[in-house]
Amino acid sequence: MWKEQRAATEKSAPFSDIFASGLRKSTIFLFLLNLFGLFAWWGLFSWMPPYLALPIEQGGRGFGMLGTTTLLVVLNLVGMFPGYLCYGWIADRLGRKNSLILFTLCAALLIPVYASVRSQWTIMVLGALVAFFGTGFFAGSGIVGSEIFPCRVRARALGFTYNGARALSCVAPYTIGKVADAKGLSWAFLLCAAGFSLCMLMATQLPETKGKELE
Repeated sequence: MWKEQRAATEKSAPFSDIFASGLRKSTIFLFLLNLFGLFAWWGLFSWMPPYLALPIEQGGRGFGMLGTTTLLVVLNLVGMFPGYLCYGWIADRLGRKNSLILFTLCAALLIPVYASVRSQWTIMVLGALVAFFGTGFFAGSGIVGSEIFPCRVRARALGFTYNGARALSCVAPYTIGKVADAKGLSWAFLLCAAGFSLCMLMATQLPETKGKELE
């Protein structure tokens, strides 16, 4: 059996197979999900340090360098890292698709609130929640992608849908910076909320893969 499976996987499938009729929809929507999600993530977390460190009169939140460093450590330990860890547990209970929708929707709803608050404790708590949901969904992208595509094209499909989207999302920090120059970072972060909203809409178009037998 092992020899038969190895012989089958050694047959190289062309890149175009990920756009075959049975896989095309999943490839496109997973690519767009990653694109909008990565745009939102890079746009938000690239500009979060200056947003927190700038004086309030300049549109920031006045944490200073030490306070900003402390908050970023908290965001990593209390927000991002637990988000990665908890997604798999939640996905096993709610389903992969529903968990992606939940995480990206929560991130989209929390960002405008986070951008509007002034209290430093509130900023810390909301920042951890944004980091939890806004970072945790990446674990879902990998799980869903691995379960959607058959073994013969899985590596190509995951490489294209994630790395292709990551390359295009490089415009996020520049875009958020340009909007921030004109409107301020609080307004610019609304683009990140829009990115997560679009990410959530893309997730609704993906198939549920919980319990699916992998090909």
